[in-house]
Amino acid sequence: MPPIPRAQLERLSYIDFRLYFLGQLRRSDLVARFGTGPAGATRDIAQYREAAPGNLEFDGTRKLYLPSASFKPLFEHAPQRVLSALSQGFGQGAAEALSPLLRCEIPSALSVPRMSVLAPVTRAIHCGKALRLVYHSLSGQPGERELVPFALVDSGVRWHVRAFDRKSAEFRDFVLTRIESPVVIEHGEVGRHETAEHDVQWSRIVELELVPHPSHPRPDVIRLDYDMPDGVLRIKVRAANAGYMLRRWNVDCSPGLRLRGPEYALGLADPLVLYGAANALLAPGYRPPVAAASADKLQGSRQRDDTPESSR
Repeated sequence: MPPIPRAQLERLSYIDFRLYFLGQLRRSDLVARFGTGPAGATRDIAQYREAAPGNLEFDGTRKLYLPSASFKPLFEHAPQRVLSALSQGFGQGAAEALSPLLRCEIPSALSVPRMSVLAPVTRAIHCGKALRLVYHSLSGQPGERELVPFALVDSGVRWHVRAFDRKSAEFRDFVLTRIESPVVIEHGEVGRHETAEHDVQWSRIVELELVPHPSHPRPDVIRLDYDMPDGVLRIKVRAANAGYMLRRWNVDCSPGLRLRGPEYALGLADPLVLYGAANALLAPGYRPPVAAASADKLQGSRQRDDTPESSR
């Protein structure tokens, strides 16, 4: 079979998607999605049948195609993209009206960046340029800054931009909603020391092992929730983002997994892997090793002080 053009591959993937996740396909679905016309939709369905001959059956009564009993997806469908399409619809153009493919309920986003801010930030990232802007910090008055941004970061609650801050000469995270009046510095130079390759926290990869929390009454259900058949969920995350991820999922990072409550379904097997991660203090219960040892020593001292003389 000759190579299939990318545009047709997208249409074949859409056929596969509708059969797999929605259980039916009409020619009009392809016409509405791609604007190919009925004849083009018929050719695409024939091409799909040729590539996966046992995957679909035609229901003459309802004039639609159904997945066969032996259906196997022809394409690999990424879970996040599938859920996004089902809940928000397919779409490419900015003017295209989108609607969910299924009834879905999604929590409202309470912190959304303004497009007038996001667009200059993303242009600067893509073009490798610096930004001049006003930033509203929690620790002081609004002030002008020059940033060299290189990545967007979703903390699960709000969006940040990772950037080199020329004021502090450090790599930091800046909340997009706290940025005002960003302007791309078109003719300025960006130094090598201001690029992502020199951001140690960004470049360092931390390997985390998450386990069902020892105090949880149903660890078997937690293993199902997080697809951990061997009882361990292994993930890799940038040191710059580790605290955000662990906080978002309420992972107990305290020494000995001491936190209690129904919100703690997971625990970090070895909190020492976070040592040196700048935002590790955002992780629930985490204490740097020196602080944790000092706290344990203090607690032991208090316990000895509370022990009656007769039992010492």
